[in-house]
Amino acid sequence: MNKTYGLLIGAFTIFMIALSPAKAQDTNVWRSLAEVSYKISEDEFGELYVPVFSDKIQKLEGTVVEADGYIIPFEGMFKPEHIILSSLPLAECFFCGSGGPETVMEVMLRDPIKYTSKRVRVRGKLTLNAKDPEKLMYILQDAELVQ
Repeated sequence: MNKTYGLLIGAFTIFMIALSPAKAQDTNVWRSLAEVSYKISEDEFGELYVPVFSDKIQKLEGTVVEADGYIIPFEGMFKPEHIILSSLPLAECFFCGSGGPETVMEVMLRDPIKYTSKRVRVRGKLTLNAKDPEKLMYILQDAELVQ
């Protein structure tokens, strides 16, 4: 019986190790999105920092990802179907604190949600933006609230 038990534990351990990289990638999209660099470009308004997405980020484009974070109110109001999600709390976010532009994303929701200061999780299709300076570089389309 001990030998069978040992084999069962070993098989279970291998199974869990095999699953862990996929789970870690799903739950930690922010870590992948942090692998971005920038090149400086100029236009009639001055210098522009243009994102250069890593191969890892480019492979995520068009896929459904989950991201958790905090809703950041913008333009002086909350828009329940178009939010900005930050991986960092408000005091540390890109707009108010020390976070970089890779720590925020625009989220276009299928259904409006209520504002909360608590952490939320959303799921949607990732779009990369390196051309429109009026938009964030990460956009989650057709998104839904997960929790």
